[in-house]
Amino acid sequence: MKKNKSLGAALKTALRLGAGAAILATLPLHVSHAAGSDGSLVGKIIAGDQGSLEGIEITARNPETGFTRTVKAEADGSYRFPFLPVGTYIVEGSRNGAPLGKLTEVTVGLGAATTADVTVNLSNLEEIFVVGTRVVRAVDVRSTESATNFTREDLERLPVARDIQSVALLAPGLAKGDDGLCQGDNCGVSFGGSSIAENTIYINGLNVTDFYNRVGASAVPYAFYKEFQVKTGGYSVEFGRTTGGVINAVTRSGTNEFEYGTEVAWEPSWLQSERKNRFNPDGSPRIIGSYDDYDRTSATFYASGPIVKDKLFFFALYEARDYQPNNTTDRGDSLYEAKEDDGFWGAKIDWQINDRHLLELLAFSDENEQVRDAYAFDFAAGARGPYQQTRYTNNGGLNWSSTYTAYLTDNFSAKALYGENNREYSRFSQNDLECSRIRDRRVSPADDLGCTESSNITSRDDTREAARLDFEWVLGDHQLRFGLDREINTSKYVQYYPGPDRLLYEIYVTDEPETIEGVFLPAGTEYVWTRQNEVDGEFETENSAYYLEDNWQITPSLLLNAGVRVEAFDNKNSDGDSYIKMDDMVAPRFGFSWDVKGDNRTKLFGNAGRYFLPVANVINIKQAGGFLDRRTYYWFGGLEDFEYNGVIKQRPILGEQFAVDDSQGDGTVGDLRGEVDADMDPVYQDELILGLQSMIDDKWSWGVRGIYRKLTNAIDDMEITSTGIICDGAPVGAGYVMANPGRPVTIYSDTDCDGESDGWVTIDTARAGWALYDDDGNYVGEVGYPKPRRNYKALEFMIDRAWDDRWSFNATYTLSYAKGNAEGPINSDTDFGDTGRTEAFDNPWVNYGSYGYLPNDHRHQIKMRGGLALGEHWEIGGTLTAQSGRPINATGRCNPFDDVCFFSFFVFNDSTGEYELRPRGSGGRTPWIFDLGANVTYRHSFAAADLKVTLAGYNLLDQQRVVEVNESLGSTGAQRNQFYGFGTGYQAPRYGMLTVKLDF
Repeated sequence: MKKNKSLGAALKTALRLGAGAAILATLPLHVSHAAGSDGSLVGKIIAGDQGSLEGIEITARNPETGFTRTVKAEADGSYRFPFLPVGTYIVEGSRNGAPLGKLTEVTVGLGAATTADVTVNLSNLEEIFVVGTRVVRAVDVRSTESATNFTREDLERLPVARDIQSVALLAPGLAKGDDGLCQGDNCGVSFGGSSIAENTIYINGLNVTDFYNRVGASAVPYAFYKEFQVKTGGYSVEFGRTTGGVINAVTRSGTNEFEYGTEVAWEPSWLQSERKNRFNPDGSPRIIGSYDDYDRTSATFYASGPIVKDKLFFFALYEARDYQPNNTTDRGDSLYEAKEDDGFWGAKIDWQINDRHLLELLAFSDENEQVRDAYAFDFAAGARGPYQQTRYTNNGGLNWSSTYTAYLTDNFSAKALYGENNREYSRFSQNDLECSRIRDRRVSPADDLGCTESSNITSRDDTREAARLDFEWVLGDHQLRFGLDREINTSKYVQYYPGPDRLLYEIYVTDEPETIEGVFLPAGTEYVWTRQNEVDGEFETENSAYYLEDNWQITPSLLLNAGVRVEAFDNKNSDGDSYIKMDDMVAPRFGFSWDVKGDNRTKLFGNAGRYFLPVANVINIKQAGGFLDRRTYYWFGGLEDFEYNGVIKQRPILGEQFAVDDSQGDGTVGDLRGEVDADMDPVYQDELILGLQSMIDDKWSWGVRGIYRKLTNAIDDMEITSTGIICDGAPVGAGYVMANPGRPVTIYSDTDCDGESDGWVTIDTARAGWALYDDDGNYVGEVGYPKPRRNYKALEFMIDRAWDDRWSFNATYTLSYAKGNAEGPINSDTDFGDTGRTEAFDNPWVNYGSYGYLPNDHRHQIKMRGGLALGEHWEIGGTLTAQSGRPINATGRCNPFDDVCFFSFFVFNDSTGEYELRPRGSGGRTPWIFDLGANVTYRHSFAAADLKVTLAGYNLLDQQRVVEVNESLGSTGAQRNQFYGFGTGYQAPRYGMLTVKLDF
């Protein structure tokens, strides 16, 4: 439309040439970029009048920071800005030095390729023509990956808990982990059927994932974040070390405007509904929760602005915290009152050295200490009894990173990062220092008699040193991306039993005649067993990789993506020698995106890729340390009373020592060649995705995605009772070996029956490795172990309406099937949380007949979220998650094949005297859960400040439905577990949060 003369003259003087734009922005699905705090801007200048595009230059300018980049457009008008810091940009142009003026304004999102295709009329420099209009679209035809982005503004409109896990759970196909594997408030997230120990989390490009156990990450306050990206599949080769998903987040930064503000968030106990008590059929307490509550307050203060305008900026934040949780034991016999009040601090410095060189520094500390007082408690009377102990739990640490970005030419850019991620952990009490743990094993379950129940005292200091280089080089229709990264993950670990003598005391009685270290004990003999079990060492793992990727724009409508990532993992023992070493792991990845109609509104996309999973440091520590393990045996001389903190406790009277066993460890690292496969294969997952996404109009879009994932291989500890070498009619065993179940295992063993390891043997564990004996104890042969299997198949459907200052809506439905015999490196069947030591392959019978639907199989998931503006000042938001239940097993302890009793899928039938196989899921499923949240927000702008007050409610239906049950059936008759099927985990009760925010 032609402008009037006066307006045209004014604009002609300022701009000399007008332009209009058709813009593609705000993308739920994005192309991935380097794991950092940036995105990219791509597009094409189109001559509406067929004019020449020679000499066209495009400038992207951030008005908040003054950062400016200019590139020359290609002959066809295409242009690209890689590694752009997240933010809003004004796109301007020039032709042969003559300014074209402002073409459009775009927002560059995290990990996103924002597209701005601009149509201009080049034939008349005296007139301004609008030849297009700005539209917001949700289809990125240059993307082959699956990801969901959330900005701070998006999340402020929704009732979302203030942690990164809750943000991730908004994405389709993700489910919360089992209650039995929670670490504090963190229960982990399952991506696409994977276990909770297979994900990676980045903050500003720094990997902050817990590498000790791969569950959890360094904690950053909600107010420090600017944008989140949740990658659920098909991500690029620069991302690795995960067979689950990636959470990528960027923090806030300073601008040319001085800003400061505060935000207070309060979760009072009076906004929480009461947790329900659960009782056994005989009326005894099973889970007492009615006294569980908390009060949580955080007060955040931030300031940001320029140190040097257009050059140097700062952002600083401090969060004061006060968290006071109270809870009882499940039996309701002890009450815990805790307090956490350590503050968080974080800072970001951005230096725009010039238009071609950027430097950013990030630092934050999430150090925290919880002080928890324990008291005796009578839940029926609600009466607190005598003080028992105070426990101190410390975690967190100092984290920092430095990132340098260089735009070396218009077509060649580089990025370098170095940083450290620190997480310390320790837990102890005064009782642990003064009291030894004393357990009476003559009864079941065992009684704790002494003045501490702590299993051990542990101190751990985990430090990751991370470095990476990323490059991008555009050569015509090819966008080449390549780089390398390396992490050194070091765990300093100390563990020992509580007490001044660092001994565990346990009292036993023999049910049958028994011989201990050559000493005969008749049935009914009582004795005391003390154990000193310690490890103290430094354990290091090196993970390295390099990658190369080509994004080839074959035609204007068809993009092909081909890349390869080559990885290496090296886990070392406490002497610094390699324990598990795997290299030359090749992970190819391919993808395509087809702009079906050529109008940037509908795309068909797909990808195929391989992803490798590293071995967690817990394996080095638990399997390859300098262990001291000494067991001493005494005759039992009775019990004596003693007083501690005003309470009478008991301890055993030690009689004469009659045996010592110090063969399990002398404090040095032994010869581990007989305990780890010398030719181990890595764990990896193959993934296939095919999807379609399309615009309905300029606000509405819809999509569908099909997903197939197959986990290949596992690394776990297996008990090898036969190496294939027969000595005196019996096979030579090897004990527990870290290896690949169901694959050949090579270890150093005794080959000539002299009792000493002297050669290498290979056992095909698909057919051998476990010795069988007849009723007379004669060796009769052997069997192998099942191969690990995990498959995930899913269909995802999505419909989305983008926010337009009035309302927004998003709904997804996921139909999925997670099936196999191995969940992954974490085992929810038994709630065994040492990653990579799941018990699933300890012997062949644990996994025999166990193929079926896995713990993370939630057949149906429906997720909805949306916001609505009610005039100028009021907004409401809501979220709803409806999720079908997980499978319930019916497991036993023994098997019909030999006399080994351990977790199995066989249940003893008392009426027939035989074992029955109960496949996975034979106990049905837990019920559907529904989680409804809502919030209401009041906004008001004053002369000097913007006020926002939000009241949010979570789990408004207060269902508290069961999410996990006791799955141990045992037998069908007298030995049946009376607690089978009873709930062991439930939805958290309804709670609320009030937030008051002031920005100046």
